[in-house]
Amino acid sequence: MLRIHFTPEDLRRTRLAEGPEPLWEILLSLHKLTDGQGRPVFDGWRRRVRSRPSAWSRDLPLLAPPSGYSPDFLTPGAEAGCLDAGLDQVLSTPREHLRRDLARLAPGRRPGGPAAELAGGQLGGLRWLGQALRDYHAVALAPYWDHVRSHVLTDLAVRRDELRRGGTARVLASLHPRARWSAPVLELPYPADRDLRLDGRGLRLIPSFFCWGTPFALCDLDPFPALAYPIEHELGWLGEHRPSEQSLHALLGRTRAKVLAAIAAEGGCTTSRLAQHAGVSLASASQHATVLREAGLIASIRRGGSVIHTLRHPGHAVLRTS
Repeated sequence: MLRIHFTPEDLRRTRLAEGPEPLWEILLSLHKLTDGQGRPVFDGWRRRVRSRPSAWSRDLPLLAPPSGYSPDFLTPGAEAGCLDAGLDQVLSTPREHLRRDLARLAPGRRPGGPAAELAGGQLGGLRWLGQALRDYHAVALAPYWDHVRSHVLTDLAVRRDELRRGGTARVLASLHPRARWSAPVLELPYPADRDLRLDGRGLRLIPSFFCWGTPFALCDLDPFPALAYPIEHELGWLGEHRPSEQSLHALLGRTRAKVLAAIAAEGGCTTSRLAQHAGVSLASASQHATVLREAGLIASIRRGGSVIHTLRHPGHAVLRTS
C-alpha cells in the first residue's frame, strides 16, 4: 500500500500533467516489455518491438527491471512534455545522483557494461544512455504515439471534469478503483508498503498509457514529486486507421472545422461540452464528431456515461494548415 500524505499546501499545489510524458512512458513501457502483464492489451506491441532489436536491447532493460526499484533519474519530476526536453533533464542528472540510483538498483554489486561508465558520470556512459533511450523510443513509442497521446488526453479530459465538479479530493479518490481518500491521506495499491510525505511540494499526476495495475511513484523525495497512474485501454489500439477519400470530403465545412477547433482548444472534451463550445445542438455535435472520427482526425472513447473526444495528429495538421 502507498500512503501519500498531503498538507493543505500540497492539495493547492497538486496538478495534472499537460499530456503524456515521453520519459515516463519509456520507463513504464520497458517494464511492460518484460513483465508479461496486460497480455490482451500489450502482447501485440511486445511482438512488434521485439522483432526490431537494436543496440538498446541488451543493456537498457537492465536499468528498468519489471519489479522493484528503477533509477529515479530515468523519470524526471519536472514536466518535460517532449522527448528532447526529457532527455536533457536525464542527461543533466548530477553525478552523485547517478551513482546513488545505480547503487540502489543493484546493492552490493559493481555495475558492468555501459552502466559502469554511467555510474561514474563519464561522458561515454551518458552518450550511451541518451542514444539508447532515443533508439528505444523510435522503435517502441514513436510509431504508437498517436494512440498513446489520444488515450492520455482522454483521461485528462475526464480528470479535469472531475476537478471542476469536486476539486482535487475528487480527482485523487478516482485515480484507481482501489484508491481511498481519507483526508489528509491518499491510499493506493502498491507493490510495497510505503509512505510518501509531500511536505508542501504538491504532487504532479501523470496519466500513463504503459502504467498497468498499480500507480508508480518516484522513490526519492524529489523536489517535484510525481505519480504516474494507469489509464483505461482498448484492445484494438494497435489497429491502423486509414481515412477514406469519402470521409475526408465529408469533413469539409465551416461548422465541422469549428467543432474540430473546439476539441483542440479543450484538449479533449465530452460531446455535451463540444456542443456548448461549438454552439450547436447535442445531436449535431455527435454527428460532426462521428465524421471527424471516421476521417481519422479525432479519437472518441467512452468513459462511463460520456464520450470523450480528443485530437489526433492528423487533426493537428489540418488545423495548422487551415
